[in-house]
Amino acid sequence: MGFDVSGHAGYAESGEDIVCAAVSALVINAVNSIERFTEDETSSVADEETGDMEFRFKSNPSHDARLLLDSMILGLEAIEDSGEYESYIDIVFKEV
Repeated sequence: MGFDVSGHAGYAESGEDIVCAAVSALVINAVNSIERFTEDETSSVADEETGDMEFRFKSNPSHDARLLLDSMILGLEAIEDSGEYESYIDIVFKEV
């Protein structure tokens, strides 16, 4: 279980893109919170230049980790559901 983040939002130029900044803040906070507040073993790889990130749990996530992920998803969905920013973010859920 985990998630991938791919690319930049393209809402504005680099350094001015509030959609990219919001997504980054939510994702980085979730990853940091899982690392600090849970015992879950994870792996992550990020490329700041491309905006890509891969985050995986090494086993089934704990209740607390799931809660932190749900919080991240709530924030991302709020951005996706907004009228102004919805074309700059796509959230895709899939089972693998």
